[in-house]
Amino acid sequence: MKKVMKKDSVKNLVLLLASVLLPVIFNAAGQSYPILIMCFAFLYMIATSGLDVVFGYCGQISMGHAAFFAIGAYGSAMLNRYCGIPVFFTMIIASLLATLVGAVIAYPASKLVFHFLSLSTIAFAEIVRTLLLQSPGGITGNAVGMFPKSISLFGFQLNTYTRFYYFGLLFLVLFLLFKYRMVNSRVGRAFIAIRENTHAAGGMGINVTQYKVMAFAVSAFYTGFAGAMYAHLVRYIGPDTFTMKQSVMFVTMMLFGGTGSIAGPLAGAFVVLVFNEGLRAFEQYQMLLYGILLLVVIVVLPGGIYGTVRSFIKKRLAEKKGGQVDAA
Repeated sequence: MKKVMKKDSVKNLVLLLASVLLPVIFNAAGQSYPILIMCFAFLYMIATSGLDVVFGYCGQISMGHAAFFAIGAYGSAMLNRYCGIPVFFTMIIASLLATLVGAVIAYPASKLVFHFLSLSTIAFAEIVRTLLLQSPGGITGNAVGMFPKSISLFGFQLNTYTRFYYFGLLFLVLFLLFKYRMVNSRVGRAFIAIRENTHAAGGMGINVTQYKVMAFAVSAFYTGFAGAMYAHLVRYIGPDTFTMKQSVMFVTMMLFGGTGSIAGPLAGAFVVLVFNEGLRAFEQYQMLLYGILLLVVIVVLPGGIYGTVRSFIKKRLAEKKGGQVDAA
């Protein structure tokens, strides 16, 4: 057991070191585009990890996470523009706002199941997008959108891809650590119990509504923060960014990587993002491609990339162990 833990620690340390050195290597080679792709990968990993909390661990279907993504993005940009609050603090406040909205929406939605819950989250996302498109007094810029500033940390501007890369890496690690601690705690066990059987979980004394609201709130915070990161990385946001297609992309990333795990959403976010970049010329067929990916996951890789690889490794280890026993 100690050897396995030590091996995992060494592996994680090597992976973290490689992540830290990656921008140095690309900058030395005069390549900035891969660094930008990794910046996007980090924020999508955070958003997808958040969706996995409510979907993969708690078993609640959400097809409207683009709404929380939008609340984080617009909330941060508007607080900075109209209130003069430094960008980093607006990101936190906007994420907390997304958390509050997620909890409010989750309370009545917690009584819904399956396609009814999915339809309610889709409706909520469309309401948010409509408000962004036709806001009171045009405070969101309506169809024109907004042009947020770059992130400022106590006067230090994250106005280069390399600086944003390290910012994104830091917060990705923090969010993953929090998720790991949460899903391996009493709260995480309650989430899994609700996912497996809601009635049985309630019979065991678990407050099902409370934990469903908690899962939505945590998920909304993750996605809201990712939305704020997106706004200050791209420095332009408009209603067209936060459509149903964005929600479908989050779900595709999560399912393709594998639900109910730490590494699955990370792998899914990275692979689907690279897939999108490689097929940018076929952008008009993006929803079709997402549909094909979802079918592949459901039919061929029901456990996602991470789940399939993990099952394969376990099977091989079991076969190897069985062979050793037979030989003995």
